[in-house]
Amino acid sequence: MKLSTKGRYGLKAILDLALHSAEGQVTLYSIAERQGLSESYLEQLFAALKKADLIKSVRGPQGGYMLADSPENISVGDVLRALEGSLAPTDCVSDDRYAGQCGNSERCVTRSVWEKIRDGINNVIDNITLQELIDDYYRNNNTMMIDNT
Repeated sequence: MKLSTKGRYGLKAILDLALHSAEGQVTLYSIAERQGLSESYLEQLFAALKKADLIKSVRGPQGGYMLADSPENISVGDVLRALEGSLAPTDCVSDDRYAGQCGNSERCVTRSVWEKIRDGINNVIDNITLQELIDDYYRNNNTMMIDNT
C-alpha cells in the first residue's frame, strides 16, 4: 500500500493547521506558503477534511480554518481515511462497497494475510493522534521538518 499525495499532503496540512490554531483561524494561503503547496490543491483536501467533520471553516475577513475537535481526538487514521478512503491492501478486505464481492472469499487462503495487513495498518494509524505529532514537533525544538515528499 502506498499513500497518494492527497494523504501525505493532507496530513501535513492538517498538522500545520493544528500547530498554528492558537493564532485563531488559519488561512489556506498561510498553510500553502509554509508547506510549499498549491492553495487550490489545499482547497480540495480541506473540502474532504471538512466533509469528514475534522475541520471547520469560518467565512469573512478574519476567516479561515480550525480543527473541529481537539488534536487529542483526531487520529492519523481519521485524516488518511477522509482523504484516501479505505486503506485496506485489497478490495476484498476493504470497508467500502467492494468488500465481499469476491466469490472466493470463503475459501481464499490469502484473505487472512490481507486482513492482518489491514488490521496492522489500522492499529498504527488509529493510535497516533495529531497531539502526538504536535508533541514530537515541540520536543524537537521546532526544528523538525514536516515532510515535503
